[in-house]
Amino acid sequence: MGAQLATLYLVRHAKPASTSGDSVDPGLDETGRTQAVRAADELKKLPNRLPVYTSPLRRCRETAQPLAEIWGVQPIVFPEIGEIPSPPLSLSERQQWLRDAMASDWANLQASAPAGSPDYDGWRRTLIDSLSAMAGDAVIFSHFVAINTAIGAAKGSEQVITFKPDHASITLIDTGTGQLVLKSLGREV
Repeated sequence: MGAQLATLYLVRHAKPASTSGDSVDPGLDETGRTQAVRAADELKKLPNRLPVYTSPLRRCRETAQPLAEIWGVQPIVFPEIGEIPSPPLSLSERQQWLRDAMASDWANLQASAPAGSPDYDGWRRTLIDSLSAMAGDAVIFSHFVAINTAIGAAKGSEQVITFKPDHASITLIDTGTGQLVLKSLGREV
């Protein structure tokens, strides 16, 4: 008997109140709160209530809140699907680094990381392995690069970015076959 197939609903966080160049952990702005409610309205149509996982960052936790309230569940903080970790740079330098990183592939991102940076290959492996190990269907509120990491693994791509998910868009990934399989992409920017 094969492994249980699980469908993961990867939801990019809704629009934050500020950019990564202005704040390390912004919450949602008014548009973002509306987007979070719309995503919840779409997800509540699923036939079953699913576990709700969220990145530790505020913009993801606030995006998850409307669905968690509708389903009467407590979101589970899942650090492994959080934002790509920052190198030791100022906020403005980090913004430029992130733009360059998103235009790169994983080998170049790792090779060009500033001194003192996290292990990006390790971060990527941990994220993919954590999603691959999910035992059942789940809704996961995460980030642009993290969702792209899952999509890239499903497509066999080494590019950091292969898709531009819009705020509060929902991408479906299947797992349980020992790998991630892209089921459908969410709305694109």
